[in-house]
Amino acid sequence: MLNVFGAVKDLLKLDAVCIDNNVFRLHYKATVIMLVGFSLIVTARQYVGEPINCLVDGVPNKIMESYCWIHSTFTVVKKVSGRVGKDVVQPGVAPFRQGEDIVKYHRYYQWVCFVLFFQAVCFYVPRYLWKFLEGGRIRALVKGLNNVMITEEQKANAIKLLADYFVVNLHSHNFYAIQFFFCECLNFVNVVVQILFLHYFFEGEFASYGLDVFRFTTMEPSEREDPMSRIFPKVAKCTFEKYGFSGTIQTFDGLCLLPLNMVNEKIYAFLWFWFLLVAVFSGIILVYRAILIMSIKFRLMMLKMKSRLSPRDELIIIIENFQMGDWFILHQISKNCEPRVFKELVSNLATIQFNGRENVEI
Repeated sequence: MLNVFGAVKDLLKLDAVCIDNNVFRLHYKATVIMLVGFSLIVTARQYVGEPINCLVDGVPNKIMESYCWIHSTFTVVKKVSGRVGKDVVQPGVAPFRQGEDIVKYHRYYQWVCFVLFFQAVCFYVPRYLWKFLEGGRIRALVKGLNNVMITEEQKANAIKLLADYFVVNLHSHNFYAIQFFFCECLNFVNVVVQILFLHYFFEGEFASYGLDVFRFTTMEPSEREDPMSRIFPKVAKCTFEKYGFSGTIQTFDGLCLLPLNMVNEKIYAFLWFWFLLVAVFSGIILVYRAILIMSIKFRLMMLKMKSRLSPRDELIIIIENFQMGDWFILHQISKNCEPRVFKELVSNLATIQFNGRENVEI
């Protein structure tokens, strides 16, 4: 557990060199930290506190609790809705007829901590893949430019070396950009798959869970049905069977409290809204990338936003000679140096004679 805390602590640190963007960091920093934190909270409640308490006559409580935790509890579907204290004792808790009344078994709660941790790993995979594919290229290119102690002479030499790099490697960065765009698509696919997975994991109840919880909080107490009780019942039934002294099978109908579900219901209500937010932002960034690829004017506008001090003529010269991959490398460099330094780099690039290059009309 200490190793896990150490890994989460490392995620809180700001990267010395930025190789991605804020939406990317929503996945591998914010979401991973939350999922690991939630997993640790559930684990602590599950193995330090009492995740289940059962009451039944004729069976020792410890045996009943272990049995029900392992073999799951259940609720009676037709009794999930109703006024507590009048129609039902608790949502889903009522007498039922074996083989006639539909019951819903809740088998997932002992797996929640593992699922949360598995999801955290999945959200970090695109970041791990991008770091491997990126190979430290941006760190090598901006080496020295992001150092506040650099002298003017060292800065001028670093800018000249960087400009020469673009001359030598012009039009060779498209595959680098495609790799990053692929990892962004992977982020979007991952969050959508995570939502679908939770919908399957909770047996078709997760898709509208967040909206149902929101509507529940706005309804009158006498009219509302708690959607959290359908997925995360705090009180449920459990049936224990054993042989009696005469060899006949005896059935014991027990009542179980699930304090852990008080935590689970809040965690997944928050995650429903969070995953939706992350999916929306990830979808927007994909649309943004598509526009960048198709529109050279949009790339010019974004370059102008990064280098407001540069004359428009210099920016047009760069855009005319840079392909998408070259622009992307330059955009990444702009995140890791001061605006004044980036302006000088733009000026150096604009003075380079791109002989033999086809200009693109802006």
